[in-house]
Amino acid sequence: MPGEAERLVVTFAACLRRAGLDVPPGAVVAFAQALDAVGLTDRGGVYWAGRATLVRRPEDRGVFDRVFAEFFENRPALTVLPAPRPVTLGVDEPLEEGLPASEPETSPEDEDTVQVRYSAVEVLRHQDFARYGADEWAEARRLIAALRSRSENRPTRRLRPARTGTSLDLPRTVRAALASDGEALRRAWRREGERARRVVFLVDISGSMEPYARAFLRFAHTAVVSRPAGSIEVFVLGTRVTRITRPLSSRDPDAALADAGRLVEDWYGGTRLGEGLRTFNDRWGARGTARGAVLVILSDGWDRGEPEQLETEMARLRRVSHRIVWVNPLRASPGYEPIARGMAAALPYVDDFVDGHSIASLEGLVDVLAGSPSR
Repeated sequence: MPGEAERLVVTFAACLRRAGLDVPPGAVVAFAQALDAVGLTDRGGVYWAGRATLVRRPEDRGVFDRVFAEFFENRPALTVLPAPRPVTLGVDEPLEEGLPASEPETSPEDEDTVQVRYSAVEVLRHQDFARYGADEWAEARRLIAALRSRSENRPTRRLRPARTGTSLDLPRTVRAALASDGEALRRAWRREGERARRVVFLVDISGSMEPYARAFLRFAHTAVVSRPAGSIEVFVLGTRVTRITRPLSSRDPDAALADAGRLVEDWYGGTRLGEGLRTFNDRWGARGTARGAVLVILSDGWDRGEPEQLETEMARLRRVSHRIVWVNPLRASPGYEPIARGMAAALPYVDDFVDGHSIASLEGLVDVLAGSPSR
């Protein structure tokens, strides 16, 4: 794809993100591929290519239309011209907004054809966190910040107005009857409302989990600042248990993690999962934090304590929680079997056992938290 078109695709996606739309890198690639098919000179074709690939929810259409109109106002139609020379855009030469791309393939026969290839971001999405360098971490922070955690809903006792329901809304029915001389021609109804279930993150910060806890805490920070207060709780498990929800509520992710780092005294040492879960159950879990919640445990399952204690505490969590999701970075390793004593003791009480080694696995975790079954 010519450089001008590349900049248009990436810059337009960045404008949508700043307007609040969730535009993952895969959608940007799909938009570029759609432009390859419809061309760049037809403004209507460009609009529908973007609408079909970048808008993921019906309620986002109005925002997309507004950003599209502002972005393309008085912008001349693009003309695809042959590239004067091959251009290489490697990892060391990122495009705007930090989206590096691979070298376009051109030939004398198809110089007028728009070529689209997957960017290095797609490779980064599936790369193990343990293999990241400084440049990869810088890009990963931006990708993780774009993730939006969701959770399944639970019924509430408070009744809400509805078109149909099981309970008659007498005050609304009487008010409506005043317009028809006291005749209740239309009845108003109420039904149970819904609210998102609380999500509780328990993050293993032992030495073997260092790169994965680093990424997962950024994911947890995104969840804390993007969800209503009280709907997300974050704890870290090391040689002790520390609640870090409050420091993670800062909008600045670097400042939030720095505040959490000063609060936690046992980073990347040892861990006793059974003892840690017992402390969590006694101080927070059984007192209401875990009751009816979705528990997300990030750990490789290596426990220095006795597996019987871990099994006992997992059984306690199972009785009060709605669902337990165990995120294990080792699960993606070829030939992995959950034979570690801690993992084997905990697994019978786990509802979803998922990967946690890459950005793509965190994207899958978002779907699991929303109620989709794990793959």
